[in-house]
Parts: sequence; C-alpha cells; structure tokens
Amino acid sequence: MRSLAGKHAVVTGGGRGIGLGITQALQAAGASVFIVQRRPPPAEVAAQQGIHYIEADLASTDALAGIAERVAQITDRLDLLVNNAGIMFERRLDDMRADEWNRMLAINLTAPVFLAQALLPLLRAAGRASIVNIGSIEGLAANPEHSAYCASKGAIHALTRALAVDLGSDGIRVNAIAPGWIRSELSDNYIEAQDDPQAAWRGLTAMHPAGRVGDPADVGALAVYLASDDSAFMTGQVLVVDGGRTSKLPLPF
Repeated sequence: MRSLAGKHAVVTGGGRGIGLGITQALQAAGASVFIVQRRPPPAEVAAQQGIHYIEADLASTDALAGIAERVAQITDRLDLLVNNAGIMFERRLDDMRADEWNRMLAINLTAPVFLAQALLPLLRAAGRASIVNIGSIEGLAANPEHSAYCASKGAIHALTRALAVDLGSDGIRVNAIAPGWIRSELSDNYIEAQDDPQAAWRGLTAMHPAGRVGDPADVGALAVYLASDDSAFMTGQVLVVDGGRTSKLPLPF
C-alpha cells in the first residue's frame, strides 16, 4: 500500500459510488479527505477520523470559493483534488433541453475548472500536488442518447491535458481516469430493471476481457497511485480503467 500519510485531499462526490471508492482508498493510504457534495455521506463514513464533509451544490460557481475557505480552515495546503462529481441523463438530440445541457456542463465540466482555480493557492502551497479528473470511456466513444454526457467527458480529457501544461511549473500534476462500467447502486438497479437481468449481467460481463465489471475500489487504487510520488513523472494523461472493454472488437455472433 502506497503511503499518503499526512496528505490532504478533496474528493467531490466522495460519499457514494466511485467517489466513495476513491475516498476509502485514499483514507486507507493515510490521507485525510474532504468530501464535497450536496448530501451528507453515510454516517459510518462521516464518523471516521480524517473525514471532513463540506456541503455544496457544485452546479453553482458561487459555492466554490466557500469550499476553498472551509478547507483552508483545517489545512494550509492541499495535496490532491479529485474532480469526481458528475451527472448523466439520456436524451436524443430531438428532445435535448438547454437547461439539462447547461446543468450537466455546470457539474461535469465547469465545476472542475473553477474549483481547481479556487483551490490553486492551497495546491501550490503543497509544493508537489496532484489533480485527478474523473472522465469516462464515453469521452472516447459513445453510447446511444448520451451526447451531452460524452461531450462533457471528452472536454474533461482535453481540460486535463491543458491544465497539465499550464500548472506544471507550479509543481501540480494533472491526470484523468476514464472508468468503464463500475458497479454502484444505480448501475446495478439499471441492470436489474432489464427484462432478463441474468442475461443482461452475462452480456455485460462478456464485454470485458477481464471477466468482470469494475468496482469503485478499482478506480480508488488508481487515484492513490496518481496522488503518490510513484507517478511523479506522469502528467497530462488519461488512464482507462475498463477491464479491457474498449479494446475488444465486437463480433456479429
């Protein structure tokens, strides 16, 4: 286990799904974690030593300065920012509404930009800090009716490269993780809602050369690596964690 003892991290959406997996991995490595999201994390998570909860609506840029102020009340430096929070909806272009599009971009793209800006003094103060953006394999390819989501995640990948160039002189590395299918309550419910859930699970598993779908811990382990000195020469990269799904060409049978 790589040690992050004494390190401080902010994880948006860190109290559920992939974000919780990241929080738990960082905490296990010794880091203290600020969970930033609208609703409190599970009580058993919030009660743990080194966990701090900051209530914030990331759709509002007005909330971002307040997040930085709360972090600064506890620490004078920040070693890691994980921009994980995001939303997704399915719409054909015919049915797309501007308010839905704008909210998705506000949370999935604008918040990572301006939260990084608000936290920049604390990240610089760490000397060697890391930003990890959570993208998606849908920033590389597309599922039906996901044009808004794909656009937001493709932009996150491009933003990652641009920030790596801009912030390198500050000692801040910027990388992205592009997860594939990661198990969560929402994704499990989606499969269970299919006409034949068992067949859906079999089909989904068969899409992955690794022989399984992902767990939040798979993303968390990579976040720890990107926060550690083991990845000190890595920046501007988008790392795909998808069990080989995007490497496997489909067959017609």
